[in-house]
Amino acid sequence: MKPNKKDLRLIQIFILAALFILGIKYFDVLLSIIGRLWGIILPLIVGAAIAFTLNIPMKALEKRYFPQSTNKYIIKSRRPVCIFLSIIFILLAAAFIIRMVIPELINAFSLIIKEVIAYLQIGQEWLMENSENFPSFLNEYVGKEVNIQETVQKLVNFIIQGVSGILGSAFSVFGSVAGIVMDTVFAVIFALYLLFGKEKLISQFRRLCSRYLGRDFTVKLGYVLNILNTKFQNFIIGQFLEAIILGVLCTIGMTIFRFPYALMVGATIAATALIPILGAYLGAAIGAFMIFTVNPLQALGFIVFIVVLQQIEGNVIYPKTVGSSIGLPGIWVIAAVTVGGGFAGIPGMLLGVPLAASVYQLIRDDVHRAERKKKVVRAPQIRNDSDTPKEQQEPIQEKNNFS
Repeated sequence: MKPNKKDLRLIQIFILAALFILGIKYFDVLLSIIGRLWGIILPLIVGAAIAFTLNIPMKALEKRYFPQSTNKYIIKSRRPVCIFLSIIFILLAAAFIIRMVIPELINAFSLIIKEVIAYLQIGQEWLMENSENFPSFLNEYVGKEVNIQETVQKLVNFIIQGVSGILGSAFSVFGSVAGIVMDTVFAVIFALYLLFGKEKLISQFRRLCSRYLGRDFTVKLGYVLNILNTKFQNFIIGQFLEAIILGVLCTIGMTIFRFPYALMVGATIAATALIPILGAYLGAAIGAFMIFTVNPLQALGFIVFIVVLQQIEGNVIYPKTVGSSIGLPGIWVIAAVTVGGGFAGIPGMLLGVPLAASVYQLIRDDVHRAERKKKVVRAPQIRNDSDTPKEQQEPIQEKNNFS
């Protein structure tokens, strides 16, 4: 006897309930399995993120790389050349920021070290001048018998333990760095494979979904993924534009108020402003530290300046620049950043805004679709029956025009 739909539904509910109970009972084991799986697939996720980011400038370059040419060599070289140029562009931007920031940070730390040494020398001179006011602790050890062999043995053991600890830490750090380097290499290679074969991969994904999930579900899934793709791309573009605007405004303001390190701090804030809303504060902390090494009073003025600039950026520039590029009102941009940061920190801030924009677009489209259906259902049909008197047709025609 073939089970009916009600019985199948009950079986599905029973299976889901059993899985839920097992998940609660073996929650620690489940977390460890998820952690291991996350560590395995993390390079693939990072590679997909790299490919998605590189795809934005790559598409723009492909539209300008001899788009009308029919030469087979140009057509074959279009994708590799555009990927190479995209990578070079990103590396040059990173190198520019590093070149602007790192040397100035080194100079600042060098200045601080010199100041600390100067203060230590002053303190040493003061102690020497006032040494008679402090008791001498050496008298406590005078006349005591010292076991030289035991002291040497303790010193040797201390050195051996210190060296072994340093070597263990060094090997641990080396292993971690090597693992990060290998994961980064695999992520970059995976990203390049995704970029070179993205059209084929998309076609295969559509065919698999159509075969195993049904054509209707594939169409709906493609619609959702298309909105996600558009919102995330617009978010990245808007975020870069907003970061550049904030960096330029910071540099101009610092130049007007005669703060030191104007160009370096502006570049740092532009780089950290890629993190929504709160990223500029990270750059401001570095800038305040740099200015503090020159003039502590100016550092206080810089903090006031950056707080005002950040308020303008967070409430005016960011919602208008990023919010308008992804079609999300400013109030929901701020809400998405707050909620995303509360759940997942900086990654939550980066993902919260485009995800909220995608959900906003899906809900808006669904509401508009439902309203259009209601209008179609409620709109009266115009009767063309010749037997209908003209007096009865005119009100219907007027109502139809009004709707």
